[in-house]
Amino acid sequence: MYTQELVARLYKRMSLIRRFELRLAEIYHTDAIKSPVHLSVGQESIAAAVCDPLDQGDMVSNTYRCHATYIAKGGDLNEMMAELYGKATGCAGGKAGSMHLVDIKKGILGASAVVGTTIPVATGYALALKREAKTTGHQRIMVSVFGDGGTEEGCFYESMNFAALHQLPILYVCENNRLAIHTPLEKRWATDKLCERVATYGIETHKITTADVFEVRDTVAKAVNQLRHAGKGPIFLECATYRWLEHVGPRDDHDDPYRDLEEYQHWKENDQIVRLAKMLDAATLQQLEDEITAEISTAEAFAEKSPYPAAEELFAHVYAN
Repeated sequence: MYTQELVARLYKRMSLIRRFELRLAEIYHTDAIKSPVHLSVGQESIAAAVCDPLDQGDMVSNTYRCHATYIAKGGDLNEMMAELYGKATGCAGGKAGSMHLVDIKKGILGASAVVGTTIPVATGYALALKREAKTTGHQRIMVSVFGDGGTEEGCFYESMNFAALHQLPILYVCENNRLAIHTPLEKRWATDKLCERVATYGIETHKITTADVFEVRDTVAKAVNQLRHAGKGPIFLECATYRWLEHVGPRDDHDDPYRDLEEYQHWKENDQIVRLAKMLDAATLQQLEDEITAEISTAEAFAEKSPYPAAEELFAHVYAN
């Protein structure tokens, strides 16, 4: 069985992600947030489980729906909120917004608003980490997280081939919510055998259909151990999941024709946050919720009090120095 420490840790990460994003949904209707937001409500278990076995020195990259992975990897919450507010104290100086979160000191590569583009960047970083290990003797791991829509880009298959050819220390994680904006997977893929397609490159693959936070975590822990110590990579993981809210923004869009209300109810009944809450005693649960409340309140106050970037910042970071 899983220890109470692990249950509490995973619960807090998932609940922090959800409550932070639900607070964003409330703030979004004001003028405080300066960029579009792509929320991960319903998908929290993947990010929490994927990041839990990683060391701080391991790296994670993500797509534009990046709040969950940023928080799960330990990104600075104050800097994240400030970035959403467009403030100078944000993780990217207030110039990037929700879709480009970054915190290199915590092992978080910059996200990107362009579908699939972080996959080759992460692959290149994995090559650098493999070369670095020859000097340091310690193999850091790269994790590339993306949606099912990202697997339809040519750079995805180019990256798979390159990573397999060079046996790179990278774990590819597909968060498969079966939606590319508003288009269901069935209208985009002739077959849903994604792992089978990836396996043709000689890559080890795993598919998890339940979003079970412990199953995902255990699978990732084994993969990370193999990549770090056996020197055999890459590894590919497909995780079924479901986003509860609209593609971009805070709205519940289950009345829209592309949605299936029965599927939503199925995933809601499988909510991993509710599941783990039942595994904790009342006192522990209350303590964790109080900590989350304080962290979100502190981040919001930090963002509100922070200054906007100076006008001359428009000319900074335009060209490489």
